[in-house]
Amino acid sequence: MTTQPRPVDHELVQAAAHVARTRCRGDNHTMAAAARARDGRIVTALNAYHFTGGPCAELVLIGTAAAQGAYELDTIVAVGDRDRGVVPPCGRCRQVLLDYFPALEVIVGTADRLRAVPVTELLPETYVWADHQLDAEDLV
Repeated sequence: MTTQPRPVDHELVQAAAHVARTRCRGDNHTMAAAARARDGRIVTALNAYHFTGGPCAELVLIGTAAAQGAYELDTIVAVGDRDRGVVPPCGRCRQVLLDYFPALEVIVGTADRLRAVPVTELLPETYVWADHQLDAEDLV
């Protein structure tokens, strides 16, 4: 079921684009992410590319936000370096974002057709992380 498009947080897109333009250097940092915390703050981060599967910008952002005391995120966006624009999260990031922030909005689309969608729409029929965890009574 698709929901109505939500307003796009253009300030968030601009923040991620600014970080991508000014902080991405070479092959190690090629993606920037920005998220709006529940308290209104904007948190930014860069990916840490590595051939072993280094963390994407969205995953670095989760840790950066927590380190700054922002544990609830409302909206996130990733932007590529070299003016690639908004880039949707990869599958791993979609799953992690859903597990951490099930009500999160994700900005996707091209420059003239950006939209904010619930992370649940990016990962339909999803695996729920808690499903693999045993209840305390099952451990006895």
